[in-house]
Amino acid sequence: MSTSRKACTIWFTGLPSSGKSTLAEMLDKKLKKGGHNVEILDGDVVRTNLSKGLGFSKEDRDINIRRIGFVCHLLTRNGVFAISAAISPYRNIRDELREQIGDFVEVFVNCPVEECIRRDVKGLYKKALAGEIPEFTGVSDPYEEPLNPEVVIESDKEEPEDSLNKILNKLAELGYVSKNGFTTGDDAYTQEEEEKVKKRLSDLGYI
Repeated sequence: MSTSRKACTIWFTGLPSSGKSTLAEMLDKKLKKGGHNVEILDGDVVRTNLSKGLGFSKEDRDINIRRIGFVCHLLTRNGVFAISAAISPYRNIRDELREQIGDFVEVFVNCPVEECIRRDVKGLYKKALAGEIPEFTGVSDPYEEPLNPEVVIESDKEEPEDSLNKILNKLAELGYVSKNGFTTGDDAYTQEEEEKVKKRLSDLGYI
């Protein structure tokens, strides 16, 4: 009888254009390469398919994030790594979802707003600063930074690969993956067992 692998929700949060989607896609590929089941819930895609008709008031944003969180909860409890790359600007909703999901890893993609503006290929910040987009996070609507995220990414200072490794190391520390991105579990080697295997291979002349 097969058993489900333990999974978690990896919740990226940060300003628009801070680098959340880029890292989410990199993590998705890495985890899938390691044999995991993974789903990404990107903010734009969710709004088109799951939250069509919602606006950008605080109430509507809260509804949107709760819907994403509910889907993440269903995926995670069924052994699927759920990756959310929505802005999720309000701390109380993120904390609510942490409580609901349980296996929840918050990744704060920290980036100065000036750098986010420079990166913004869609020109949304420019429109927001001109007053064309009301209630835009980081301009006319607040972004509440996490107080105790599991991972903090400085995306204006770090290379994406280094940031990815930081996330994977935390997932390994928490017991969700091994160092190379594969699952841990009853069939995984402990560090002591791994050293014994390496020694045996060395004695046999393979390494």
